Amino acid sequence: MALFLPLLLILLFPSTNAGWPPSPGYWPSSKFRPMSFHKGFKNLWGPAHQTVLHNALTIWLDKTSGSGFKSVRPFRSGYFGASIKVQPGYTAGVITAFYLSNNEAHPGFHDEVDIEFLGTTFGKPYTLQTNVYIRGSGDGKIIGREMKFHLWFDPTQDFHHYAILWSPKEIIFLVDDVPLRRYPRKSDATFPLRPMWVYGSIWDASSWATEDGKYKADYKYQPFVAEYTNFKASGCTAYAPAWCRPVSASPSWSGGLTRLQRRAMRWVQRYHMVYNYCRDPKRNHDLTPECRS
Repeated sequence: MALFLPLLLILLFPSTNAGWPPSPGYWPSSKFRPMSFHKGFKNLWGPAHQTVLHNALTIWLDKTSGSGFKSVRPFRSGYFGASIKVQPGYTAGVITAFYLSNNEAHPGFHDEVDIEFLGTTFGKPYTLQTNVYIRGSGDGKIIGREMKFHLWFDPTQDFHHYAILWSPKEIIFLVDDVPLRRYPRKSDATFPLRPMWVYGSIWDASSWATEDGKYKADYKYQPFVAEYTNFKASGCTAYAPAWCRPVSASPSWSGGLTRLQRRAMRWVQRYHMVYNYCRDPKRNHDLTPECRS
């Protein structure tokens, strides 16, 4: 009998790390209609490395170029999502991204909110990086606010929905409607407030993308392909009247996460978060005061 007791306990009381996250109880993606790629977006660069078929966008990187796209309109708040599938195998050095930015409007002094798949090597999972920075640039002075996750599924096997909900109060990152991260507005200095466009891209970031640049893009595995579909971009555009109401991640228009959503987010951060900038002792947290409050 004693031999079977451990198995019995596992069956009766399964690990909270087993399977998928607890149900968030609310699905924000269902509140917003999908749009055709050509209605909401346009090619930004690498047009020869981009195709649209049956409203699914495919972009790819080879040694000649990557590719990127951009929303037609800028927004000052909203829900922005896409269902994405990334390439299996060796993808070190390759970034597949879906993000908000105003880099073209404020070069060298822009805001950005990122969802990025960091390429990987054989047998290792993709890392999903979320990042927020404010009035930064890519010149080495950028103050990143990275949180990284290993997902509870293989993102190469099927499409999953990745989304950013940006309101004047907070930024929430979601995967299949499960909140991964909430970044609240604690001060105007640490929160993006200027209008941003929605972008997606695939590009070579060998200098840092995989284990801080240890593994580079290897073009014997080219092309590196990413697929996007089920595009959603809904909210207050930069041209909307002042009374435009920001979208919400919860059943209440007042915003915020429900108890079930917070429980699901705690589960993800407990079992699947692999890096949190606020817990990095090598970081100068005088530059990230939100970590102390």
